[in-house]
Amino acid sequence: CGTCLCCAVEVKVELSLLEKEKEVDGLSPNGKASPFADCRPNGALGHGSDDDSTPLPLYHKPRDYVEASVCHVKDLENGQMREVDLGSGRALLIKEHGEFSAMGHKCPHYGAPLVKGVLSKGHVRCPWHGACFNIATGDIEDFPGLDSLPTFQVRVEKDKVIIRANKQALQSQKRSKPMARCSAVINSSSGFSHVLIIGSGPAGLVCAETLRQEGFTDRIVMCTMDRHPPYDRPKLSKSLDSTAEQLRLRSMEFLQDHDIELLTEKEVVAIDVKTRSVTFEDGLRMEYRKIFIATGSKPKPMNYKGKDVTNVFNIRTPEDANSIARLANNKNAVIVGTSFVGMEVAAALTDKAHSVSVIGIESVPFKKALGEKVGKAIMKLFEVNRVKFYMLNEVSEMIGHHGQLKEVVLKSGKVLRADVCVIGAGSIPATSFLKQSGIHLDSKGFITVNKMMQTNVDGVFAGGDVVMFPFPPRNNKKVNIPHWQMAHVHGRVAALSMMGRATDIKTVPYFWSAMFGKTIRYAGYGDGFDDVIIQGDLDELRFVAFYTRSEEVVAVASMNYDPIVSRVAEVLGSGKTIKKRDVE
Repeated sequence: CGTCLCCAVEVKVELSLLEKEKEVDGLSPNGKASPFADCRPNGALGHGSDDDSTPLPLYHKPRDYVEASVCHVKDLENGQMREVDLGSGRALLIKEHGEFSAMGHKCPHYGAPLVKGVLSKGHVRCPWHGACFNIATGDIEDFPGLDSLPTFQVRVEKDKVIIRANKQALQSQKRSKPMARCSAVINSSSGFSHVLIIGSGPAGLVCAETLRQEGFTDRIVMCTMDRHPPYDRPKLSKSLDSTAEQLRLRSMEFLQDHDIELLTEKEVVAIDVKTRSVTFEDGLRMEYRKIFIATGSKPKPMNYKGKDVTNVFNIRTPEDANSIARLANNKNAVIVGTSFVGMEVAAALTDKAHSVSVIGIESVPFKKALGEKVGKAIMKLFEVNRVKFYMLNEVSEMIGHHGQLKEVVLKSGKVLRADVCVIGAGSIPATSFLKQSGIHLDSKGFITVNKMMQTNVDGVFAGGDVVMFPFPPRNNKKVNIPHWQMAHVHGRVAALSMMGRATDIKTVPYFWSAMFGKTIRYAGYGDGFDDVIIQGDLDELRFVAFYTRSEEVVAVASMNYDPIVSRVAEVLGSGKTIKKRDVE
């Protein structure tokens, strides 16, 4: 609809409904029907096309299956979802356009209950982090996460809805899409790969998996400076005790089974685009036909005296996180910088450390991202949990005793006792190795790409935190969106482009942060917002904030207000606009 008033009204109604909403009988909060009933699905990233037949696993034995009557045919109205029990596990039952379908009930990313998500035109959007799943195929259509959902057979007999499901699928609640194997004869010491991927974060990993899912049968090599197979880096700052094993996204066995070769502890120092080759720090050289650069970001360099003092960390690896947790135990911790990572670490240390101090250059944390009011409310939550803030301040010196950190001196002259210090003061793109390569970098070191994730050099693609890419909701202005979710999208788009199947970036940026057991959810691109409309209660940290630019809502953030952020993402993803007056 052009005017979009209908959506606007629904968002308004939505907000008042959310206040009163009570979970009834496991029905979706969508009530009788999805409030965004006329949303188009968030353009599937090359999934779920008509010829997309999902091969069913070959389970023959009837005892591998369970069948159960789960409700009366009239128990669900169109646009409703219900979590149902089959005895050996649960499933999500959905009714849309008079048709029933059933699939896994938990989001494979972090296990969110999808019944509390948003159902709209053929897909369900996760209430926690915005991943989307096609209700007919179970395929993941928007990120974060790597896996899809199992689907189950549904039939109606004598007004009873009956689901037949594979027991294993009911238990696992997730499935990987089928992938091709490599048919090229490979000598693993050979210095040539058809596709070379630099970086093993979500952009690199999704690129490799998408190539295999789409039938690519040549060699894929993924290299990383990390010593571990791909892991869930956003959890590092939220759960400091986690090991690489616990955070693992894909095991070495999984990668080997799908012929994705992983080279760990390998740093690329140069790319020669003329000979299509890269050189590693250890002298190894490798040629490629196509390359995907997804090296992520690195900590912003800081200026202070005493750089040789130990126990000062940037949180980059599980080992860093574990060391911080160990060293802070009953000791004094200082966090430099009020980035999301810095603040998450501060929150995670409050029940371990003797004291936690945070130093920030702004007057309020998150002022630029979430606005002053939301920033102040979150700051209060930290203060209640004994975190001391030293705002509008910077570090001038780290003082050690026998080389070990003892004090942090601020520019204001204040001296803080410190046994461990974590620097969370922002980041810069990890692209210094590209300086002489001929690959175009902007003045800040970001790689500029087109909508297909191609750089200015043939055969060279890039994605994730390192790129400036054209963003459709801002008239294809080039932007940098360093979100975990966005990196997945870039990996998929790059893989499809490499295979000559260009697809547009159809996604709504989605971000989350967790502190003291509370989660901030955020969707959209709020850069340059000029007003914030807040509904709910900031003091109780139960609110939704709409970020507007001129007269249009460009982003939304919430705490304890699910699934509003996923609902707004659904509206924005369908190409509609929400006007400022609509939410006022």
